[in-house]
Amino acid sequence: MGYILLTNDDGLDSPALVPFACALAKVATVRTVVPDRERSWISKAISRWDELHVRELVRDGLELVTVAGFPADCTNLGVHSLFDTPPDMVVSGVNIGLNTGLGFFLSSGTVGAAMEGWIAGLPALAFSVGIPDQDREWKARIKQGEFADVWPRAAALSAEIVGTVRQSGFPAGVDLLNVNFPVGADLHTPRVVTRLANVGYERLFRCKQEGIYVHDASGQIRESGDLNGTDISILREGRVSITPVRLAHAAKLDPELKRRLEKSSS
Repeated sequence: MGYILLTNDDGLDSPALVPFACALAKVATVRTVVPDRERSWISKAISRWDELHVRELVRDGLELVTVAGFPADCTNLGVHSLFDTPPDMVVSGVNIGLNTGLGFFLSSGTVGAAMEGWIAGLPALAFSVGIPDQDREWKARIKQGEFADVWPRAAALSAEIVGTVRQSGFPAGVDLLNVNFPVGADLHTPRVVTRLANVGYERLFRCKQEGIYVHDASGQIRESGDLNGTDISILREGRVSITPVRLAHAAKLDPELKRRLEKSSS
């Protein structure tokens, strides 16, 4: 088998990076390409006008490449430009904070990097860890150096799932796997295959001063529909959520609406 391309959206200084790369190295050869700084909430943005400065360096014994760009930039460069051969799988994470529910799934740079892998025709997995309904407070404590014990466990759990997928083959009809788990999860925590919850969010910005707004994701979460069996409900129960996702496939319309919308050429 070929190698795994590892990336993230928390950047070079993520406490999850080195433990995850080392754990994945027990599964397959790993090449690591990450943003040179945190690039959260960026989804699958691609740099259009900016030059992408690329550096090779060593961090805690890990050889890696940093990119002054977005997570999806890292995936595209790693797949097509930086190495002699492309990877056979893209793995993104482990993200600091959960990416559960449709609104956050679509906004996540971690997921965006995995999406770019799918666009390249590769199996792709995204991993995220956090505390359901308390992610904001938990992330602030992470930046203060707390919860150091999370990362070896998160790395081992994520690497085992990657190993299982590589041994079994990536599932047919699935574009990417979105995996979320609580901070206390380990190799013995129950895992459940889920679906994305129909969840959005309200206000994302607060007024700093007149005419200036800054990101402040403290607005209300908008939940709709039945949450049973979704990624959010499983996380709230303390279990690991594994969501097989299909991206942007067409939906069916009511036949009458379809008839009214369609128009034959005259």
